[in-house]
Amino acid sequence: MATAPIYNQEGKETGKISLPEKIFDLKWNADLVHQAVTTIQANLRTPVADAKDRSEVRGGGKKPWKQKGTGQARHGSIRSPLWVGGGVAHGPKKEKIYARKLNQKMKNKALATMLSQKLRDEEIIFLDKISLDKPKTKFAIEVLASLGKKEFMYKKGRRVLLALPTRDDAIEKSFRNIPVAHIDEVRNLNPLSVMTYKYLILVDGQKCVDVLAKRM
Repeated sequence: MATAPIYNQEGKETGKISLPEKIFDLKWNADLVHQAVTTIQANLRTPVADAKDRSEVRGGGKKPWKQKGTGQARHGSIRSPLWVGGGVAHGPKKEKIYARKLNQKMKNKALATMLSQKLRDEEIIFLDKISLDKPKTKFAIEVLASLGKKEFMYKKGRRVLLALPTRDDAIEKSFRNIPVAHIDEVRNLNPLSVMTYKYLILVDGQKCVDVLAKRM
């Protein structure tokens, strides 16, 4: 089993945490990760672009001029795609389905592959717990600052994802006003969310690892 340091909310190392190899010690598989991420993105896509073809635009019931004798090119309708204001040929339609299938085993292995790489890149931080009586954004900023990552303090970008074993309103309300941070339950982690944020913080690390192990 691999091990990693575990910290308290003051940023001090309090011990080690054992990590299952099937989640945190897999080789990098770029093809699998790419397939998982692009599939999730496709499934989240909502088709909104919709162009009208020549049967849907208004007007054009009358032939603009007679077929012969005018010296102009022949036309049957002003709603032809050749005309300004006419229908669009082969335009996008909102009925198109972008959804793709991704097996659960592939999704889980892609997630484990990304977690393994993030652990090797020292982009996963394990916290023993976060204790606070009431929501306070100032406290949340102090916790991030104490972990010693300057990247947490950027004003923009998606820098850190905090994963909780279960919902905690006080913690969620404390971190949700920080632009660079996002908070969610560990059971909702997927390859896209892990890739979107540079750093991953597992709050109550052992419980988070147990949830991931059960899921895998």
